[in-house]
Amino acid sequence: MEFAGVTLTPSVSALPGASVLQQLANGLGAWALIGSLIALLLGAVMWAIGSHTQNMHQSAAGRRTVVTSLIAAVLIGAAPSLINFFFTTGLKVH
Repeated sequence: MEFAGVTLTPSVSALPGASVLQQLANGLGAWALIGSLIALLLGAVMWAIGSHTQNMHQSAAGRRTVVTSLIAAVLIGAAPSLINFFFTTGLKVH
């Protein structure tokens, strides 16, 4: 049994309201980056205070927060490229 040949060509202009969804995605990305920046600053403060007061737990938590916020920023920036890469890879599957 053969299936009918179907295709998928995503288009931002294909549905009404697509520009609103794009604006929403852009806004959420900006908020996520601002959140990452705040987390980075708070983590750096925790790390510095923990190191200065010889509190290894607080220092480690600060380092972990700094690294996590940096990874989050990289993922936010790479998200469109990652989505497009996996979508085009999926189109090549036969």
